[in-house]
Amino acid sequence: MSKSLDVICIGRVAVDFYAQQIGSRLEDVSSLAKYLGGSSGNVAYGTARMGLKSGMLARVGDDHMGRFLKEELDRVGSTSEHLITDPERLTALVVLGIKDQDTFPLIFYRDNCADMALCEDDIKEEAIASAKVLHITGTHFSTPSTNGACRKAIEIAHKNGVRTSLDIDYRPVLWGLTGKGEGENRFVENEQVSEHMQSILPLFDLIVGTEEEIHIAGGSTDTLEALRKVRELSKATIVLKRGELGASVYTGEIPDDLDGGINGKGVRIEVMNVLGAGDAFMSGLLRGYVNEEPWEQALRYANACGALVVSRHGCAPAMPSMEELDYYLEREQEILRPDLDKELNYLHRVTCRDVQWPELNVLAFDHRRQLIDMCNETGADFGQVKKLKRLILEAARAGAEEMNLEGKAGILCDDTFAQDTLNEITGNGWWIGRPVEQPSSRPLRLEHGDTIARHLVSWPKEHVVKCLCFYHPDDEISLRLEQERQVQSTYEACVASGHEFLLELIPPKGSEVDDTTLIRSMKRFYNLDVRPDWWKVPSPSRNAWKEIDALIKDRAPHCRGVILLGLDAPADELQEGFNASAGIDVCKGFMVGRTIFGKPSKEWLANNIDDKEFVRQVSANYMELIQSWREREYTE
Repeated sequence: MSKSLDVICIGRVAVDFYAQQIGSRLEDVSSLAKYLGGSSGNVAYGTARMGLKSGMLARVGDDHMGRFLKEELDRVGSTSEHLITDPERLTALVVLGIKDQDTFPLIFYRDNCADMALCEDDIKEEAIASAKVLHITGTHFSTPSTNGACRKAIEIAHKNGVRTSLDIDYRPVLWGLTGKGEGENRFVENEQVSEHMQSILPLFDLIVGTEEEIHIAGGSTDTLEALRKVRELSKATIVLKRGELGASVYTGEIPDDLDGGINGKGVRIEVMNVLGAGDAFMSGLLRGYVNEEPWEQALRYANACGALVVSRHGCAPAMPSMEELDYYLEREQEILRPDLDKELNYLHRVTCRDVQWPELNVLAFDHRRQLIDMCNETGADFGQVKKLKRLILEAARAGAEEMNLEGKAGILCDDTFAQDTLNEITGNGWWIGRPVEQPSSRPLRLEHGDTIARHLVSWPKEHVVKCLCFYHPDDEISLRLEQERQVQSTYEACVASGHEFLLELIPPKGSEVDDTTLIRSMKRFYNLDVRPDWWKVPSPSRNAWKEIDALIKDRAPHCRGVILLGLDAPADELQEGFNASAGIDVCKGFMVGRTIFGKPSKEWLANNIDDKEFVRQVSANYMELIQSWREREYTE
């Protein structure tokens, strides 16, 4: 049978709530970050980041958290096709704190949770047989129902030539051996657990565990003795995780010294959080194992993945991409603090994006000053602007549906007049941008003062930060430096918050502009280490486009792209700009406003047309511009 998956994971999948206050007792924590979690869920996620085709077989609740887990796996490229929705149980939750490098208070909320209700009927042969490797965690042998499900999956795997992998994943609290609030405890001796674990060891081709986990599997706190017991029961390759010392692989008889196996040295780095390091290690190891690379190389992947994750907050979101990991491995002796390395963190930011935007057709109506001017001109009440923006969104939706823009539609909208509009469209698969600059400010000023980082805490992660700067590379030096500092601080706030950053550059009125102006401006910001996810610019000439394309491919090849603005230009002028961009890879679309909604807005504010006619006109103008974009063609 052909293998559509590299790895299929069975085990814990949950939602992790990580404390954001490092060093606090869990009692004192005031805010939490929400991530995908659970040992198997993390491995399904991490192996997808490693470029493997992975899937998760488990149960989640018919609730918001269950849907979150499905969407997170799908976004990263790990199929949720085999995730079963349990109508009776809630998705498992975990609350975690980070007190110091060795102390991490942890509470499992897993009583009668969805993933522990997995049963034999949930295990389908086609799912297991579709994978090269079946990966299971030890926790899922702790109850009769999950034990039966896992054993059935292993039986199917053996029948279909699927290799089997076990992460011992010993959590005493989940075996009922500690108080429910003692999730941090990693080891409690127990003969019954050891006996039960030993009954499953012969079923696996690969067994992975820490020293404590090997102790419980082998029934001894002497690591060599425990390893020999595991070897007595199983011919599997055994991988021993040894913390800072790295890891060792034993393919045959257990040697007289732990270093007698195939050894992979640990990576010494500053540790923020050891939680999730094992799942990251497993993800890297499986990259090598699935691709049948030498164990030495698999250990390099594994140890480096673990090192990167312990230097970051959370587990799943901290997992490196394949490109990021390979970059790190080439420089691991130089990068002693991955959390502080700009290039590595930049790669993590841009190679771990979950949503792709190959093209954008954006209706921009973040205008504030211009609409106030329209109200003054027509005698309309400023309060009408809020309704106007809701109607523009209605028109955008109608036009996008008519033009079949799924995955290519977007809006640029402000929160000054249109917070309700933003709330309505959020979560619907649209590209959404929001301005942060004070309208028409030069030097650049932010609408919410200098508290942009604090302000972004309340923004949905899918909202893109748009910053318009009236900038010229030949500006008077004090003005130029002031504006550059403001752009830098805004970009850094986005990096910290995880929001994408769009930098809009418009030369100030009256300035001298030629084909070099825009390219010089972009180069300047790249030299300042500002690497926007998006650029928004006036239409360049064909020659300028070629230079911009080359610049971005050289300085920021992971840039999302360049978007063309409108500046209230007539449609035929916009068409010329569209044509000049034809065939330029980095140009991804347009972001136009008043050309689409300007005239209808004045008519509506003056009460010359009703809501329905306004929506019809704006929608028609939007569709006309989309068609112009689709028909762009450059001729010499």
